[in-house]
Amino acid sequence: MLSRHHCHVTLITPQPTVSNAESKLLSKFFTAFPHVNQLNLHLLPSSSTSSNGDPFFLQFDAIRRSSHLLHPLLSSLSPPLSSFVYDMTLTSPVLPVATAIGVPHYILFTSSASMFSFYSFFPTAAESLSDCDGFNIPGLSFVSKSLMPLQLMDREGVFRKLFMEDSPKLLKLHGVFLNTFEELESDTLKALNLGDVVKDLPPVHALGPFVPCYEFEGLGERGEPLKWLDEQPNGSVIYVCFGSRTALESKQIREIGDGLMRSGFRFLWVVKVNKVDKEDEENGLKGLLGTEILEKIRKENMGLVVKEWVDQRQILDHSAVGGFFSHCGWNSVMEAAFYGVPILGWPLLGDQRINAEFVVSNGGFGIWKKDWGWEGERLVRGEEIGEAIKEFMSNESSVTKAKEVKMAARKSIGVDGSSEINLQKLTDEWKKSQII
Repeated sequence: MLSRHHCHVTLITPQPTVSNAESKLLSKFFTAFPHVNQLNLHLLPSSSTSSNGDPFFLQFDAIRRSSHLLHPLLSSLSPPLSSFVYDMTLTSPVLPVATAIGVPHYILFTSSASMFSFYSFFPTAAESLSDCDGFNIPGLSFVSKSLMPLQLMDREGVFRKLFMEDSPKLLKLHGVFLNTFEELESDTLKALNLGDVVKDLPPVHALGPFVPCYEFEGLGERGEPLKWLDEQPNGSVIYVCFGSRTALESKQIREIGDGLMRSGFRFLWVVKVNKVDKEDEENGLKGLLGTEILEKIRKENMGLVVKEWVDQRQILDHSAVGGFFSHCGWNSVMEAAFYGVPILGWPLLGDQRINAEFVVSNGGFGIWKKDWGWEGERLVRGEEIGEAIKEFMSNESSVTKAKEVKMAARKSIGVDGSSEINLQKLTDEWKKSQII
């Protein structure tokens, strides 16, 4: 996106990577965009032993611990660095580096404007959480405790400490980038930029939805999922995927399989049992689903189950897909919005309940089952899942609203669209200051 607006871009890639999907995507990206400069950040080993050895958390910890190594790398760039965008989770460790280099710097907040409002406001209200059911946030209304990430309820937990440490430092940034658009979260964005949520907050720039890079995405060989979808009637398939790193327990996976069969609707289901795709080959589908369910799926020919990484955008763009059974991670929500696909939400962790509530209450292009609980909180039975899918796939109002959201999303990134104007204003400011 920045490159297309005539910015000279350097992409910093932490090494080593965790997943095969990440490694392959980076390789394809730099092949398709040779004018983008790659700068490897060789990480120090992680010192963390927490979070049950989650490889993504260990990578996150290693990046934070290695952030000081960025200064000599960035200082040696030619042409010299003139602006800097980094991930929201790196605010505290990278801020001193960005300040020392002396260039405008921004964070990319990889969730909704609603979640960013909560993130910004949280330190103000954190101490009162034990005595209330939630709090009101300007532009967002009431956020109940039940919507908040469970990790924040632990006063000594690492994620609560990060929120409390990083959020106040937002005031030292030059701005925040969000993958959203004004037509989708207008009230929240307005409250943020008027200083109603946090006084003196830097500008919040809605630049989404981030669109596919057609130069390297979706141009490969059409795999089995797309070929299978080609044979299905329009709008007849529910696509099931709970994110690139959410690994459910095997007994819950079997209940989902049972529910999909009970629903009577065609389905394309991406199963994930390990957080890292390098480990996925260890478990076959038969061992996960059980012979009975797998044979029933094959016999009735109502669904396709895959374990490999899929191009989700291509699937959501397919005419056969009429609904998306999702965890409500923000990237998935925005992709569904871009392609006009309604969402059946089952938020499992983190920001996903706030996102799901937004989809239902503000976006209006989906439903979510509030009594199913967080990941692992209880076993959701196949009967419940089957009935929810029937209700969802028969909901015409969600389909209509999803089409309206799609039109608004496409308009926002088109000529004179809100996100296009926001990005143009940014690059114009950089040009005036000779930043590009």
